[in-house]
Amino acid sequence: MLNQRGNGTSHSAPVRVVVDAMGGDYAPHEIVQGAVQALDRGNVAIALVGDQGPVEAELARYNVAGKPIKVVPSVGKIGDDEHPVQAMRQKRQASIVVATQVLKSGAADALVSLGSTGASMACATMLLGLMEGLERPCIGGPFLGLAPRTVLVDLGSNVDCRPSLLLSFAALGSVFARKFLNIENPRIGLLSVGAEDAKGNRQVQESLRLFRESHLNFVGNVEGNDFFADRADVVVCDGFVGNILLKYTEGLGSALLPYLQKQLAHLLPPQVVQRIGNEVWQMTNLPRTMGGPLFGVNGTVVVGHGSSKAAGVAGAIGTAMRCVEIGLVEGMRQELAALAKGAGAGQQPHPRGG
Repeated sequence: MLNQRGNGTSHSAPVRVVVDAMGGDYAPHEIVQGAVQALDRGNVAIALVGDQGPVEAELARYNVAGKPIKVVPSVGKIGDDEHPVQAMRQKRQASIVVATQVLKSGAADALVSLGSTGASMACATMLLGLMEGLERPCIGGPFLGLAPRTVLVDLGSNVDCRPSLLLSFAALGSVFARKFLNIENPRIGLLSVGAEDAKGNRQVQESLRLFRESHLNFVGNVEGNDFFADRADVVVCDGFVGNILLKYTEGLGSALLPYLQKQLAHLLPPQVVQRIGNEVWQMTNLPRTMGGPLFGVNGTVVVGHGSSKAAGVAGAIGTAMRCVEIGLVEGMRQELAALAKGAGAGQQPHPRGG
């Protein structure tokens, strides 16, 4: 039977995911463990790219005989403290470079890395290339468990953005919401300090006009509290603001956890206190459980949180599999082409405001 990638139908062959086994704070131990967990959750074949000895030693701890998982040798890794492009050129056998080359060669359908976000973006941009009509890639996806169907883009890959770049991010986020979250007509909001058109800095004010003239289902400016009010399905901002939001919520969850445990310790059984604490943490740390797709490159690349443990690695692999199965990359190409033409991809222009 032929594989049927990109239309949501079932297929007999597994989704092939290449994983940077050296990326992340707990590599390769947690990366390998998460990859093994992913094998039991879905129809997937995994290639672990990393220093051969350590990765094979970790893999030997599990009973994977006959399972579709293998090791692809590489040498070293690119750290968070290194300049991504320079390191990529100097360390041509580093794990993220080799993993991206595997994806480019067609030997894999998707790539997952929990390593340096900058290195993952640099390798994807330089080796896979950007989609036509796009200046830079971005990272997006749900980031709050309290609003799991609200997409935030950009989550931190571009700290300075022109209005035209924000508009392209909105188009990519709309495709993600439609295909990944099954939202038929995603509402796009521009993050600002007030809902009124006159509010916001120069970037927001100039972007507002472009958004209103586009074919996107733009509902206007939204504020931070609107994440919880279901005012928009895709909220757009530059990566500077997006990353502050992301890390603020992560820090809030980490601070609330011991506070809740202390307050509830004498009121509820320990196992209930633990469950509530875990749920609160997960609601404020959603990217650590599923990773975030890199929007705008010619390939399926999912960037996981560097501090994720095995469950987060397995979740990121699951995200990559779904992106392949729903044809996310091709959908984004079509939407960018439609944006350039000023009309919807295969649909009539959306009514303004909802």
